[in-house]
Formats: sequence, C-alpha cells, structure tokens
Amino acid sequence: MTSETIIRRYRAADRDVVTDLWSRASRQAHPFIEGKGTGERARVLRGVQLVREENWTAERDGKAVGLLRLFDGGDGGDGDGGGTGVEIGGLFVAPEAQGEGIGRELVEHAASLRGALRLEVFEGNARARRFCARLGFTERARRVDEETGHPRIVLEREAPLRSVSWLHVRDGRLLSVRTQGNDTFYLPGGKYEPGESAREALSRELSEELGLVVPEAELSEAFVIHDVAHGQNGRRLHMTCFTGGPQDIAPEPGREIAEYAWFDRQEVRERCAPAHSQVVDRLIEQGRMPG
Repeated sequence: MTSETIIRRYRAADRDVVTDLWSRASRQAHPFIEGKGTGERARVLRGVQLVREENWTAERDGKAVGLLRLFDGGDGGDGDGGGTGVEIGGLFVAPEAQGEGIGRELVEHAASLRGALRLEVFEGNARARRFCARLGFTERARRVDEETGHPRIVLEREAPLRSVSWLHVRDGRLLSVRTQGNDTFYLPGGKYEPGESAREALSRELSEELGLVVPEAELSEAFVIHDVAHGQNGRRLHMTCFTGGPQDIAPEPGREIAEYAWFDRQEVRERCAPAHSQVVDRLIEQGRMPG
C-alpha cells in the first residue's frame, strides 16, 4: 500500500536531503544540459532559493521526497520554472519516488494556495511536458533560455473549480444526485457563494438541493479530491468532501435536482461523474464501502 504524502513547509533541516533530490532529479530530467543540478545552481538553491523563497516539502515515511518552490514574480527560475510572473519556480521529485503521484499532489497543493498556475519547462524535457499536459496545463509562449541556449515552453493552467460535497453512505452505497436535464449523477453539494466557508457552502447546498438540515458544526472534512471537472472543458476540480450530519434522512429534491439514489461501486463507475470513482476508492480504503 502506498504511503501517505505529507506536504509541509520546507525546514532548514531538510536542506541536505532536498538539495540531493533536486540535484538527482535535475540531472535525470535534463541530460541535454551539461552540469545541470550542480555547481552554481546548487549554490543558489542552498543559499538563496531555499532561504528567501516560499518552499514546500513532500514527505513520505518521514523522508523528504519532493520540493515545490513558489514565488510571485521576478527572476527566481532555475530552468523548469522561473521568470517574471511565474508561480511555480521549481517542482522536483526524487527519482526513486517518481510515478507515485507526488508531483501531482505538489501541483494541486500549489493550486489550492494560488489558484491559477504558470510555469516553464525545457522543450527537451519530454517527461515534464507530458506530466503538465495530463494536469491540464496548456502552452502560452516559447522563449530561449539565456543561460543554456535551449528553448523553454511557458505553460499555464486556470484556477480549479472549487466545490464541496457530502459523503453519505447507507448500507454500503453512496448517496448521489442528478440535476434536471442531465444523465450524470454527482455528489450532493456544489460551489461556494462569495464569502462562504466550505462548511457554510455545504450546509446551504444540502438545504437547497435535498431539503436537509445539516448544521455546519456537524460536518467534518474527510479529504480533498482533485480531478477533471465533468462538463467543464478540461478544467480541474478541487472538491472538499465532508462527512457528518444526520444518518437517518428523507431527502426532498429541490431546486434543480431531478432525483437522488444510493449507488454501489459498480454503479458509481457507470453512472456518475469521474471524481466519484476517486471518492469511492477512498471510502473503500477507509472501510466505509465494500470493495
């Protein structure tokens, strides 16, 4: 079973481990650039970027395995992010930990902090380009890197659609709702209104959609799901899921809700929006739904 990734603020005690993983990841990603991940770049990372910039560490089993650098503008780049207005100044995962979702988690963490994202990758870094494409980044411009002479691609991604959802499981089946004129089922919940907290938004949505009274104080955050928002032309989704509230309910569809139903794992995959499958997988892991 894959260990949980913890994303936290960079600490000075991380410096040696983070510098090492940065160096190895940089050399692996950029074999076409002599001296990448060493020399002056290493000195700048240790003495400037890790000291002055906003840095986040991905940790698994107590060991740092990833680095995310964020900044609000200016010249902070190191070849895979940098330049005026770039928010992801660097994203690196230790080679032995790649392919386990850590990079994606770091990107989504950046999105949760900043919303819209921008970064740069070398044209020759095909793996990074594929990774960014999978996460919804699109090309905006190209330029030649002054230091190396290699072309770099400017990529951008709009802010994710933020929503809240309620997880109500009865007899091993997950409550889902369908809006009028739509064949796809979603989790009960919806978007925020200006000034609302997540719990306020969900309490209001449950009242409007299903006529349920679920006090904010009874809602507990379970987890966050990152996926492609259904029917939103590839826009990313940041969905905060909550449990809690009454278990014995009698929903009364309101507003635009056409019907509600409780689905098992297979029905979720056949009839529900893509993010539903991730939710069910998490609930199975937690023992709240049968596998």
